[in-house]
Amino acid sequence: MLIVTTNDVPGHTITAVHGEVFGLTVRSRHIGSNIGASFKALAGGELKGITELLHETRVEALSRLQKEAEAKGANAVVAFRFETNDYGDSGGVEVCAYGTAVTYS
Repeated sequence: MLIVTTNDVPGHTITAVHGEVFGLTVRSRHIGSNIGASFKALAGGELKGITELLHETRVEALSRLQKEAEAKGANAVVAFRFETNDYGDSGGVEVCAYGTAVTYS
């Protein structure tokens, strides 16, 4: 499955458009991570636990996007993007991967 941020696949022709596809996941940090992040924020520097959470969440959202595109018969996703939202009070994060499922040759 080819996934690109461009609106086309250079050197290839899009032969079918299957429509929008999404991969969505919401995750929360555990209490230890929240406390550690609070202390780290005071001192400055990378919040490694949160970085890892965001990476894992993006990988999961991307995997779900790919499965949805495959289910529609696509062999690529164009105009791919991520959208991320933070749920401040709960310590959670939502990641949505989205794009247009297509077949190219």
